[in-house]
Amino acid sequence: MKIGINSIIGVTTVATVMSCSSAKKEYASFELYPVRTGSLMEMEYTPEATKFTLWSPTAEEVRLMLYDEGEGGHAYETVKMELGEDGTWATVVNKNLLNKFYTFNVKINDKWQGDTPGINAHAVGVNGKRAAIIDWKATNPEGWENDQRPPLKSPADMIIYEMHHRDFSVDSTSGIKNKGKFLALTEHGTMNSDKLLTGIDHLIELGVTHVHLLPSYDYASVDETKLDENQYNWGYDPLNYNVPDGSYSTDPYQPATRVKEFKQMVQALHKAGIRVILDVVYNHTFNTAESNFERTVPGYFYRQKEDGTLANGSGCGNETASERPMMRKFMIESVLYWMKEYHIDGFRFDLMGVHDIETMNEIRKAVDEVDSTVCVYGEGWAAETPQYPVDSLAMKKNVAYMPGIAVFSDEFRDGLCGSVWEKGKGAFLAGVPGGENSVKFGIVGAIEHPQVRYDSVNYSRQAWAGQPTQMISYVSCHDGLCLVDRLKASMPEATPEQLVRLDKLAQTVVFTSQGIPFIYAGEEVMRDKQGVDNSYKSPDAVNAIDWRRKTMNGDVFMYYKRLIDLRKSHPAFRMGDAEKVRKHLEFLPVEGQNLIAFRLKDHANGDSWEDIIVAFNSRMTPARLAVPAGKYTVVCKDGVIDVRGLGTQTGTEVIIPGQSALIMYR
Repeated sequence: MKIGINSIIGVTTVATVMSCSSAKKEYASFELYPVRTGSLMEMEYTPEATKFTLWSPTAEEVRLMLYDEGEGGHAYETVKMELGEDGTWATVVNKNLLNKFYTFNVKINDKWQGDTPGINAHAVGVNGKRAAIIDWKATNPEGWENDQRPPLKSPADMIIYEMHHRDFSVDSTSGIKNKGKFLALTEHGTMNSDKLLTGIDHLIELGVTHVHLLPSYDYASVDETKLDENQYNWGYDPLNYNVPDGSYSTDPYQPATRVKEFKQMVQALHKAGIRVILDVVYNHTFNTAESNFERTVPGYFYRQKEDGTLANGSGCGNETASERPMMRKFMIESVLYWMKEYHIDGFRFDLMGVHDIETMNEIRKAVDEVDSTVCVYGEGWAAETPQYPVDSLAMKKNVAYMPGIAVFSDEFRDGLCGSVWEKGKGAFLAGVPGGENSVKFGIVGAIEHPQVRYDSVNYSRQAWAGQPTQMISYVSCHDGLCLVDRLKASMPEATPEQLVRLDKLAQTVVFTSQGIPFIYAGEEVMRDKQGVDNSYKSPDAVNAIDWRRKTMNGDVFMYYKRLIDLRKSHPAFRMGDAEKVRKHLEFLPVEGQNLIAFRLKDHANGDSWEDIIVAFNSRMTPARLAVPAGKYTVVCKDGVIDVRGLGTQTGTEVIIPGQSALIMYR
């Protein structure tokens, strides 16, 4: 979720008297609005005839406008729609409308609300102002019907890589032809000037299992007619929820192009063994008065305060009302549509805490009926207090009521790095004592564990996850300072060598924790953003990944690659079950602060290694650790990982070098 979005705020009060068709129809509250049965499809095309349908129960009149182009000009035909059941209007146009465009206009209380492509357009023209009628079969790449999700046995096996299309490929050093486009992720053989892999081959080499794409639906804050101006935005500005964004296509004027290219991207990632997660932003819209929701059914899709003004749990000018039946229905159908039409494998919910628990559980249930391996996770908070009972919201503290849904752990993140709100103050990584239990909280996956002192955990005073796979483990993401910038801000005197050591240490904690590991694109080559923490509209000079860094920081990349391989190879690091974690993960006693150690014992989760010792030392000096007697093989020490072994260790004491991790087994 970005901070500082400019939204157009419209004020809408709850309607008490509405007219419907020629007769007045009263609704005492939004809860009494009729609910459309069947799907929310608004356009059904055949060469012989096209049926248009729009849910607008408070409308007095609804018109359909047909256009030859996606922008400019006037409607060549206007068709009056007829009111049917459940507040739904419909009409049929008996001619071939292939490649035409359309909008709806709704009249309420003698006022026309303005053109809208509807709330559920699946194809649009440039900038998303008009919906499009296209040949859907032509949007399927060759072999699309045989496209399959890469196998996934357990959510504990996931390794998530969060990326922005433009960041990942736009830099001149990427060697990618379709820079900043969906197609960038279909190009194999791309390299930087030193012949090191970039693009999709880089992802394969790194070993991630999931790519989390920042918002890729049609968003409002980039003008698709001016792409030569190199506009930038993260995309948390929803316009049309069920259409790929035109700025990432090679031709935003051709509605079918963005659809096909998005599918080509998914297909290429699937062939590479990588699943695709879509960042979805159902909690608010870019604007309110001019939004598709408001122009169709004023007030209904948004929550209002008692005085009738808009609630603002998103911090962006409005918050949607997920608890209302048609908004809930819309969200469920939208998620299922992306799964069916685009073969999407997971969803990250922006500001999930704005939504109600029942809706999130209904989404999880609907997803499970199609494929239970599709992941659902989100931000377990809101920007401001939503206008809904807190105990009924999908907040982090209520995760126990949402089985199968995961949330980010800011306890873990800030226990390692320090509060995101105080950039200059570090925590465990910076050698600042007091964050150890917050880090332990993350290591066990936010579950109940007898050795975690919850009264010393930041933000949460109790476990909130029922299973460790309900926690996303991370140290940075697109929001806030990226890891390198965070380390620089909290440790301005740190040398380049120390930054490397701490970068490796941070991710070792993440990848040996029992939650689902998540890294921000470019962290593996020590990407920075020049200290900008809210780069949602910063230029490429700030946001783009400089692929020369893969050469400069080849040692760091190799460490990440081997760290991922270590996690994949040893199920003890990804038990995926709370009882197993409590049984097999034991924290070891340590002397002093800024030292954390634990043992994974008794062939945890069927691991071939009988006992694994993991220790994190954020002190600048070496630390001593008492360990159970035995002969150990060291696989990670002093910033180097090799699962084949770096040497052996015997006795009851081991030395952990400063600002590094130690992993050994027997």
